[in-house]
Amino acid sequence: MNRLATLFSSSSGNCTLICNDDTNILIDAGVSASRITAALREFELDICEIDGIVVTHEHTDHIKAVGALSRKYNIPVYANAPTMTEIIASVGDLHDRNICITQCGKSFDIRSINIVPFSIPHDAVEPMGYTVDLGSSRVSVATDTGHITKSMLVNMSKSDTVLIESNHDVEMVKNGKYPYMLKKRILSDNGHLSNENAAWLATQLALWGTKKIILGHLSEHNNIPEKAYETAEKKLCENNIKPNSDVILKVASKSQPCMV
Repeated sequence: MNRLATLFSSSSGNCTLICNDDTNILIDAGVSASRITAALREFELDICEIDGIVVTHEHTDHIKAVGALSRKYNIPVYANAPTMTEIIASVGDLHDRNICITQCGKSFDIRSINIVPFSIPHDAVEPMGYTVDLGSSRVSVATDTGHITKSMLVNMSKSDTVLIESNHDVEMVKNGKYPYMLKKRILSDNGHLSNENAAWLATQLALWGTKKIILGHLSEHNNIPEKAYETAEKKLCENNIKPNSDVILKVASKSQPCMV
């Protein structure tokens, strides 16, 4: 069965499960190994059944458990060369056989699924999103995106299911307690995507045929799930797209698995 499920999705940790009938991968592993292992059990999966960990970028909330999981369970790790260098510097050495170097725009296979990495704008060395071909369906993951690019739109436009970032409410950031430089980073073109921009992206993808949209990576201090959902819902309705009729719209939980 093809599925995409967010196991964890917030500014404190991210991990997404993508499966088809014979292949299981994780996009990022940004919480502890024990929490990821426990979350997988909810889908009747053992960590030993994970065929690869595909990393978007090197920030801690995306790679915290990469080293521990790869070394203990012999799981290959996939990332571009600059990101892999940062991963190893952060989580420790990986076995040579489990270091799998990818390249933006060049597809690669993990067992029966095909994955296409594409560039996303974020303040990391070479951050990437991914479109995953599961055979009978396609899914895309693009979080930690400061703004929306043509590359993102092109790569995600034919996906049945997408996980996109809806990180913050702009006014909550501006009026919040974060230091000025952190606010500037969040709101920059290489920071994080606002609810309004996520709503626009969700609408474009829905107009091009996407049927399931998950809003993820919500800030714990600058957003609430209701704001993220209502902003996207309003934009979809303005374009005559009915949420949960024409398209399924969900907000990913910080720590409870969300499957679509």
